[in-house]
Amino acid sequence: MKAALLLIALASCVGAADALPPVTPPYYSIRYEASDKPGELAMPVTYTIWIPDGVKTLRGVIVHQHGCGKGSGVTGRTAAYDLHWQALARKWDCALLGPSYQQLTDKDCRNWCDPRNGSDAAFQKALAHFANEAKHPELTAVPWCLWGHSGGGFWSSLMLTLYPERIAAIFYRSGSAFAVWERGEIPKPTLTSAVYQVPFMFIGGVKEAQDKSHGPARIGDQAMLKAWREHGAPGGLASDPLSGHECGDSRYLAIAFLDACLAQRLLDAGSNALKPVDMKLAWLAAPGSNTAQPASEFTGDRTAAHWLPDGAVAKAWSSYNQTGRPADTTPPPTPANVRLGTTGELTWSAQADLESGLAGFIIERDGKEFARLPEKPVGKLGTPIFQGLTGGDTPVLAMPPMTFKAANAQSGEKHRYAVRSVNAAGLFSPPSLAVGGARN
Repeated sequence: MKAALLLIALASCVGAADALPPVTPPYYSIRYEASDKPGELAMPVTYTIWIPDGVKTLRGVIVHQHGCGKGSGVTGRTAAYDLHWQALARKWDCALLGPSYQQLTDKDCRNWCDPRNGSDAAFQKALAHFANEAKHPELTAVPWCLWGHSGGGFWSSLMLTLYPERIAAIFYRSGSAFAVWERGEIPKPTLTSAVYQVPFMFIGGVKEAQDKSHGPARIGDQAMLKAWREHGAPGGLASDPLSGHECGDSRYLAIAFLDACLAQRLLDAGSNALKPVDMKLAWLAAPGSNTAQPASEFTGDRTAAHWLPDGAVAKAWSSYNQTGRPADTTPPPTPANVRLGTTGELTWSAQADLESGLAGFIIERDGKEFARLPEKPVGKLGTPIFQGLTGGDTPVLAMPPMTFKAANAQSGEKHRYAVRSVNAAGLFSPPSLAVGGARN
């Protein structure tokens, strides 16, 4: 394979804060400064939203909420640019929203992660702003699908108590507020019957047990799960064998879970009501077991069992508990809009695989593999992916260009080039349409 020049600025491994492109449609952003008024948000926050091209009426908003700490707020700035999460949003005609709270110190977290301290109002204000700016008035009324890491899970659990009828599903990555309000550290919220209708999944890293800041692992989350399941709530818990408090590869289970929940709960565009989960599709697993069964066949204690929305998620849940890695059997979508410029620069566009995201690309010349992009993936956490991955489950780089130039390429060269996408499970797409001159 001949040497190739990769025109993606990955080598410097820049941080997420340095990777932000200018905000233009389909992206929109708004920043609110800190307020010193009682009940209003006491720190700056930036909200960025992505809206799929061609959607006439949005059906929901997927909220990707980062955790506590100054660094988490920085990594949250790229959440809306995540190609894998965009694949989920695109499938269900949803917007993808990434908040970024600017904490002055790591101890300021509850000023935002308790939504009653002003972040609820700021969040809703941002949705109203985007509704007007993006010409999607339904943004102020459509359901929410929440993903939260650590303090983001804390925020999500309290939003559940405030707006249960508005929330389609929640995925908690290492965090909830249940134990904190039970200890009386924050005002205990009112729990209505509606909070027990929202499907949810907890997940924690096995290595959190040795984490002085976050261990013993997920005791509060397990207590909330037990309390909710005793009320018949549809929820379960997964375990990540490879990670600690960082998110690791948990997106591969989170997206599968939320996809199944959205399939069961969303109505047609224009309706903001949510359907109840379909218990006829449910699978159950006994605590401590990685094997689930259809609910109709389960003979154990149903109130203690992990609830899973369907058989496909049950399979993914079992696999993830054991390996902590993405599992996929289908190839990713084929790249599109492949062009070869007059200077020999190859460009294209691509969408991520819903099941296992986008790990990179294979460049073919005259039908044979010529190069792989990226040559050196960015990010040391989780399975390497095209955009890189932070510990907060956000891209290291927001929008790395899909561009390649062969060394010493000249205008009018006779080789023909095609591009294949590679997902995180290592599967290749079919090749794109070939571009360039005739074969030698």
